[in-house]
Amino acid sequence: MLRHFVLASVSLIATTAFLHAQQTPDGTAPAAQATTPDAKAASEPPEPMEGPQPGDHWTYESRDEITGDVKSTFVQTITDVAATEINVRVTVLGNPNNGYVTFDSGWNLTNDGTWRFTPNDGSGVRIPLSIGKTWPIKATGVRTAPNATWKRSGTAKVVGQESITTRAGTFDTFKIELSYQLQNSNDPTKKAQIIQRTWYAPAIDHWVKRTTESRQDGRLTDKNSVELVEYGRR
Repeated sequence: MLRHFVLASVSLIATTAFLHAQQTPDGTAPAAQATTPDAKAASEPPEPMEGPQPGDHWTYESRDEITGDVKSTFVQTITDVAATEINVRVTVLGNPNNGYVTFDSGWNLTNDGTWRFTPNDGSGVRIPLSIGKTWPIKATGVRTAPNATWKRSGTAKVVGQESITTRAGTFDTFKIELSYQLQNSNDPTKKAQIIQRTWYAPAIDHWVKRTTESRQDGRLTDKNSVELVEYGRR
């Protein structure tokens, strides 16, 4: 149970629960599409995407950093934008089904279709960003079927500014480190420690790279990453 919640919580962000739900009947994940988008030239400046709009999309490759295996390639596409929320469709390449998740205006996850977070999961950004800026993380995640409630508390900090190059191009980013503890409300002995590092690029209003480490009793249990391979505006 603890490991399942940790995976949902660090969905990198907003997709792990959906990817888990989209497993094939034999319990395996759908195969990732063999081809990936062409890389952009490193010298080519990012296409500006300030302010979310319907049709904005980001394609990521998800990798298990312990084994080195690519787990999937998935696309996040904005379907609707309101004053306080951003609705996103999640599509796994090679799988015909879609998932739908909701963020607040700061890209904090509030609902991933399985878990609802109050006020949010704390994985987003607080604009304006500057090196050394910190903010507290305190949230509750609730699942209704089967019932489960987990608390999370910790701190987010902007630890630096870095230029990151992926197959999608080269981006100026803020590096944000989020460290928090998960604890089962019904059984406080069930808990985990999470460290998530996000490289957020203001030019495209999204993360270029994100890594997540999960530990129980100080022991590493999961280490995953997502990296941007393509993006665009309708």
